[in-house]
Amino acid sequence: MNTKLPFSTLHFTMNLFKTLAITGLVLYLAYIIFFTESNCPSSDFFSPLQHIFTQNSQTILPPPPTSNTTNVSHLIFGLVGSLNAWWHRKAYIESWWRPNVTRGYLFLDTAPTAELLPWSAASPPLRVSDDISGIVRESKHVAPVMVRMVHAILEVFREGDQGVRWIVMGDDDSIFFVDNWVDVLAKYDHTKYVYIGGHSETILSNFYYSFDQGFGGAGFALSYPLAAAMVKDLEGCLKRYPYLNSADLITQYCVDELGVSLSDERGIHQIDLKGDISGFLSSHPQSPLLSLHHFDVVDPIFPAMDRFQSVNHLMKAAKADQSRLLQQTICYHRPTNWSLSVSWGYSAHIYEKVLPRSFLKRPLETFRTWIKKPHPPHYMFNTRWPPFSDPCDAPHVFFFQSVENETDHIVSTYVRSSPRGLPACSASGNHSADFISRVQVVSPTTKLVEAGRSECCDIVHAGDNNVTEIKYRACKDDEIIA
Repeated sequence: MNTKLPFSTLHFTMNLFKTLAITGLVLYLAYIIFFTESNCPSSDFFSPLQHIFTQNSQTILPPPPTSNTTNVSHLIFGLVGSLNAWWHRKAYIESWWRPNVTRGYLFLDTAPTAELLPWSAASPPLRVSDDISGIVRESKHVAPVMVRMVHAILEVFREGDQGVRWIVMGDDDSIFFVDNWVDVLAKYDHTKYVYIGGHSETILSNFYYSFDQGFGGAGFALSYPLAAAMVKDLEGCLKRYPYLNSADLITQYCVDELGVSLSDERGIHQIDLKGDISGFLSSHPQSPLLSLHHFDVVDPIFPAMDRFQSVNHLMKAAKADQSRLLQQTICYHRPTNWSLSVSWGYSAHIYEKVLPRSFLKRPLETFRTWIKKPHPPHYMFNTRWPPFSDPCDAPHVFFFQSVENETDHIVSTYVRSSPRGLPACSASGNHSADFISRVQVVSPTTKLVEAGRSECCDIVHAGDNNVTEIKYRACKDDEIIA
């Protein structure tokens, strides 16, 4: 038989439960306040609920202040060279080294002779490499010079500089673009184990050595925690691999032992190329320029200049706007069917035909392979092959001449290097660009932020006074460059 409670009894029971629930909630909140603001340990019983409440309460608080952004003072450069080569490589380093700003050391194999003393204040502080003959003798290492180069990591670390986040190693015949290194390294977590480097431009170099190594002549970066872990047994690592004849490969093996793989940056250039590299520099990957190596092997990069003059000339553009240096920007002039490609601070090309951006991104193969190989593929990128005799595909070439900083923009000027020596492109209307003697590029004074997309440009004047003027701007949403 079903029975029902009297209304008064039911009402009393419901009120009792409400009272108990409210009382329990008040006691729990009092517990949270008391125990979270005191040093008393919380009980295991309440901890799950306490986690829920405290987690929700934290979401309304402002985020904690972030640590300061990586700047040039957080980088230490370790540059390895030889006394014999220093005489003619000194100008390379002094072109980019900033005394009292850039931090680091130059390690020579022997002490400098009297002719080099007193040591130039425009050069990095001098150190003489450690005597590593004991390591070589004990391990019977096949490449003592390579042991010295890798051992320099330990010697840089041992200097004990304060506030270091990154150790950047490189050779004395490389050009470093320090501001871009700072910006790129700022993207990475310097508190973790990080190994940053670049590949060779040639397939065979990567194959002969390793696709997993950073080619160190052009520079590689180790986060401070990774370097600290490496130096604990770096000499042991050198002894474990006496058969390796490459400093870069030895470094990779030592990094691999700590479970770390290479993070590739496309702006680090080993320049395993020979001859005229203007075609390569005129179609730079869409990535900040970090370094250029092997300057003693390639031709001077500017006409009518030697190698040292060329480096200093390029650094004029770098001082004005390092973020845009060599970054390729492409735009079109429909009335004449011209395509214009600018490698900022280095060159400008005018083509008498509308050519796809995918085509113009491929470097003109003005250079030769580092290692002789009879058949392609040679390179880690697509190229446009010579001869460049088709008037619709061959560019009018202009090289960087000057740069001026205005109030709200930068004007860089590029002058024709030589006559093209070809007729006009008949397929696109015979609109010759032979009369153009200069290209002027107007770009913003603001730093170019790497965001996975190039800038866009407009051709303001196609040929007034024999000058073509181009103005850079941010691309519009969904804008197609074609």
